[in-house]
Amino acid sequence: MKEARAGMGIKARTNAVSWAFIALAVVMICIFYFYPMIQALLMSFQSGTGTNLSYVGTENYTRLFKDATFIAALKNTFIYLIVQVPIMIVLAMFISVLLNDRNLKFKGFFRTAIFLPAVTSLVAYSVIFKYLFGNEGLINTMLLKLHLIADPILWISDPFWAKITIIVAITWRWTGYNMIFYLSALQNIDNSIYEAARIDGASAFRQFTQITMPLLRPIILFTSITSTIGTLQLFDEVMNITKGGPGNATTTLSQYIYNLSFKYTPDFGYAATVSYAVVILIVIFSFLQFKLAGDKNG
Repeated sequence: MKEARAGMGIKARTNAVSWAFIALAVVMICIFYFYPMIQALLMSFQSGTGTNLSYVGTENYTRLFKDATFIAALKNTFIYLIVQVPIMIVLAMFISVLLNDRNLKFKGFFRTAIFLPAVTSLVAYSVIFKYLFGNEGLINTMLLKLHLIADPILWISDPFWAKITIIVAITWRWTGYNMIFYLSALQNIDNSIYEAARIDGASAFRQFTQITMPLLRPIILFTSITSTIGTLQLFDEVMNITKGGPGNATTTLSQYIYNLSFKYTPDFGYAATVSYAVVILIVIFSFLQFKLAGDKNG
């Protein structure tokens, strides 16, 4: 009995010490994460001008389906998601396979150069892209000199080309970031597996589809989910390159939340509702990706 009590006492002291180490972090997370989330949820059931909010029930949520600007922002965000994310994931995987080649020279330089956009200032690179894709920018100048186009492409002011510009910008910035995850995973794959496949006569393409991709499935799932979340929260590029224009042709959900809060007559209650619409979309897409990937814990 004495030994059992002594063991329980040691376990209690160990638990107390463990909680003492993480208590501050738990408190800070509750204050700065969970409390604002709960407050935003409560605010989503209110509406009014500025801080003069009153309870309106689910009126804000029903308003979403009638809000033309919200629907336009939702469509734009889906276009970025459906087009850009698959391109970026495939491109990041392809580049990582190339840079994992043992015989490739200057691998460190190429890895750094491709990853560098991910650590550049969001505002700085957005402004650079705005000038590069301007009517008289470098891109149009080069295309005109090469006689590939007869007239300058309206990269910023045309609804279609403005979306293309945004897609190019976010692909340029985040491909290198995702490449790092694939590269680290590839370096943990035993090279003897590929040697055995080559001995059996497997081509490079078959090695990629039958060995590399199945082993990278957890990383593909991870990068797909994080890229989906990032795209649904897309703000900086659109704000700095096109400002959501022309009209609402490139407006995203995050930019609409910003406009509701600071650009239009402030309606923080409805802005909170739109933000929770983004949360719901993130949960739905993450769940679907887990199921499509066949993850047992999804």
